[in-house]
Amino acid sequence: MFKISDGQIVATGLARGPWDANAQHGGAPAALLARAFERAVPAGDGLVFARLTYELLRPVPLGPLDVHCELVRPGKRVQLLDGSITTPDGVEVVRSRAVRVRAADVDAGSVEPPPPGPAGCRPNDFRRDELERFPTDGMEIVFVKGRFHEIGPATAWFRLRTPLVADEAPSGLQRLVAAADFPNGIASELPWGEYLFINPDLTVYVFREPVGEWICLDARMIVADGGVGFSEAILFDQRGRVGRSLQSLYVARAT
Repeated sequence: MFKISDGQIVATGLARGPWDANAQHGGAPAALLARAFERAVPAGDGLVFARLTYELLRPVPLGPLDVHCELVRPGKRVQLLDGSITTPDGVEVVRSRAVRVRAADVDAGSVEPPPPGPAGCRPNDFRRDELERFPTDGMEIVFVKGRFHEIGPATAWFRLRTPLVADEAPSGLQRLVAAADFPNGIASELPWGEYLFINPDLTVYVFREPVGEWICLDARMIVADGGVGFSEAILFDQRGRVGRSLQSLYVARAT
């Protein structure tokens, strides 16, 4: 869904989201920044990613993008990294921070088991159109319960159909973050077509890096009368729980 051309990242139609034909789904740039964070720190230093937060400041366009990342707080036990994505004319569209901590040297015992696996699940019911989109062409999605066009909580498995960046194998962290932006999409309490429920932010807590291609979200949405919306999901791989994702939501009637 991204390619590198003359040293610059270029977003293709596979990154396109559901709300704007010219803008990306939040999972695509979030995973791209996760890649940047991973490349900015040495592997094997004993620290692991514990939290990634994203402020989706503006719609993230398709086409060329600039990705920036820096280590702002070095440390042997805790590190902070800041990242951003800007357009070629310098407009910041995503701002992000990652927290790394030293991996725990403990055996905590039981692991929360995953939901039933992707085999035999219900297929993706997101309605296709003539455009390539992240929910249909960038991701393979199958449902344990619920669906895009059913109101209420849902559980679904996600797998990238293509590499995040051409000719690169995506890491477990990149796969996790790419899926983690879907709770409001699969578990809406409001009907598609009648309402917008767009998340201006995303927070992903990582208990451990997932193993394998599939990521599962057990998701729900809450919309307060006269307030704001909120979506969350427990994240799994096929071995068990790996984290949690949180989104606040801008909710409005579609016009």
